[in-house]
Amino acid sequence: MKVGILGGGQLGRMLLQAAANYDVTTYVLENDAHCPAAHLCHHFTLGNIQDFDSVYNFGKQLDALTIEIEAVNVEALEKLEQEGVKVYPTPAAIRIIKNKILQKQFYQNNEIPTSEFHITEHQSDLLAHISFLPAVHKLGEGGYDGKGVQVINTEKEIELGFNAPAVLEKKVAIAKEIALIVGMNAEGKTIIYPPAEMIFDPVYNLLDYQISPAKLEEKQLWKAQAIARKVLSGLNSPGLFAIELFIDKSGDILVNETAPRVHNSGHHTIEANYSSQYDMLWRILLNYPLGNADEILPSAIVNIIGAEGFTGDVIYEGLDEVLKMDNVFVHLYGKKQTKPGRKMGHVTIISSDYQDLTHKANKIKHTLKAITL
Repeated sequence: MKVGILGGGQLGRMLLQAAANYDVTTYVLENDAHCPAAHLCHHFTLGNIQDFDSVYNFGKQLDALTIEIEAVNVEALEKLEQEGVKVYPTPAAIRIIKNKILQKQFYQNNEIPTSEFHITEHQSDLLAHISFLPAVHKLGEGGYDGKGVQVINTEKEIELGFNAPAVLEKKVAIAKEIALIVGMNAEGKTIIYPPAEMIFDPVYNLLDYQISPAKLEEKQLWKAQAIARKVLSGLNSPGLFAIELFIDKSGDILVNETAPRVHNSGHHTIEANYSSQYDMLWRILLNYPLGNADEILPSAIVNIIGAEGFTGDVIYEGLDEVLKMDNVFVHLYGKKQTKPGRKMGHVTIISSDYQDLTHKANKIKHTLKAITL
């Protein structure tokens, strides 16, 4: 079976690592010949995943297509789907999710709990919503990894908002932020991974570290799983999705965002779960039985982020020390160049002791640095 991936970043790289276990010929389309996934696929095509002709010509030779980033040409995927290429997630699901405005309206229309919001077309529209502040302004399209998101607390900060179609979301008093990786196959059977609790870096708005399974009350877990199933039902698409949820200080659970692909919050599943998120997506794409999403052991993830003040050829300070630790697994993404805030890799820790996970996560965070000579 010939399967293509749109995008060749670290998610594509890890997806290809899992593909080695299956009888599948892999293709990648990406505009960087030195991207993390380039040397791991059977066939690499240099091209723009946002360009109709590039995506269409790449996809028409394939049996199936998936994505590792939302910013793809959906029109080309729709045409390929009409011509019999299996596209997971479906172009209809990707179209909803890649646009933050459509995504919020999807939650509203399907009675899925989410924060209050207003749609804005221009920065000046924010002046009509001063009483709604504090809020979070999100670009309709183009935002990724914390970019295209702006917190607006007061009227004075309106000038920080986006002068483009965007969604203004009521700022939530967050007690916990969790994510659930969920999947659905072509038969409509679903799978839900145990939730992960995410702790974010306030400077870069990127995942700092996470613990899985998240420590939730039983009722919270049931509610989170029910919401995740409702999102899956509404999208009605085979594929793998990451559903990010807020638990607010009054205990309500709200959907923040959904990603239509493998996700940072599921990296730990490679070592910590019986079937990783990457393995699960291959099972869905190849029409194999769904795997076991249960955890083998609790886990933590630490992101390796390009250190402040360093730009250029990367070296990893403290790598030897981290590799000496028990039950610690280092994943470097093969990026030659580092810059402040760039995702360069991650480290997964597994342990039956949550205190051990937190201790090692903090130690690794302060030991392993992506710097330059």
